[in-house]
Amino acid sequence: FFIIMLLTFYAVFSKNDLTQIITSLRKLNPFYFICASFSAVFFVCMEGFMIWFLLKACLETNRSHSSTHVQPTGNQVSLFRCFSYSFIGFFFSGITPSATGGQPAQLIAMKKDNIPLGSGSLVLMVVAVFYKLILVIIGAVILLFWKEELAGHFGNYLMLFYLGILLNAFLVFFLLLVMFHGKWMERLFVYVEKFCEKIHICKPSSKRKEAFHHLISDYEETLQFLISHPAKILITAICTLLQRSSLFLLTSFIYQGFGLSGHGTLLIMALQASVYISVDMLPLPGSQGISELVYASVFASVFTETYLASSMCVTRGLSFYFLLILGSVISLFYSRGQRAKWLLADIWRLPPHSFNSDR
Repeated sequence: FFIIMLLTFYAVFSKNDLTQIITSLRKLNPFYFICASFSAVFFVCMEGFMIWFLLKACLETNRSHSSTHVQPTGNQVSLFRCFSYSFIGFFFSGITPSATGGQPAQLIAMKKDNIPLGSGSLVLMVVAVFYKLILVIIGAVILLFWKEELAGHFGNYLMLFYLGILLNAFLVFFLLLVMFHGKWMERLFVYVEKFCEKIHICKPSSKRKEAFHHLISDYEETLQFLISHPAKILITAICTLLQRSSLFLLTSFIYQGFGLSGHGTLLIMALQASVYISVDMLPLPGSQGISELVYASVFASVFTETYLASSMCVTRGLSFYFLLILGSVISLFYSRGQRAKWLLADIWRLPPHSFNSDR
């Protein structure tokens, strides 16, 4: 991650005059910079809101149907705790190729809060499906109504946009397949477990099979709840669209902040969405390097040469590095807070879940 980051910084600043970049940054209107910063934070927090919205409903349903589930301390899931899940997910997605580390890290954090893995994994999968689905829909709309203009701005990178659409569409299909066929997952787990036992990676364990069976049961129970509540699915889709739009709107705020004109907000949002689609699934941590390369090519005709490098630094700085730093800090404090809770439990010989994690 750091090697790629250093190479990216070198490529950006070696080809541009650092003094000119600093001079341009000083002309940025503070009001629009604050608006762009708010858009970046809103992007992550909106995911936390969706996790809270779905998880709260799922846990309440599970609680009403069964008394055997281990429930999180308190009567409801904390919204601010779900914000922390979102920032943790952003951090681990940013430092792993193709953002593969985010959801496992979120599940670990949820497990520490005694949230059933079945409910947590399905909620995250629903969020992920809409996260990708909305991106695919936006890309399809751009291709349908704006194909020629898109080709003019992208040039040689147009094939990268098509690849991004294809990869995201495939991922949506795969996630939907997994969601609606939980038994397939259980059978797949049995085959993988037998293979691992055969090559002596793990030992036979009935507890492991039982735990996975309970996870699948939670999974299917929560899925049935979501299917029977289409209004919650609709709200999640709307929230995802707002979340996505906030990140695309960030670039427009930077454009206005530099006092530029001549290009509409919708155009800039469409270009930023296209850039995001092109690099989202590439196996680079945080899509570093390729994001800057595509951005510089696509927005060359939007931002003048004076402001292109500066706008790229601010846009990527806020939408990725700023959020990554926030996510790392929250992940660190969350981990230390969990260790403190277990330490207190050991001192007083009390079960760790007897401590309210929000106090």
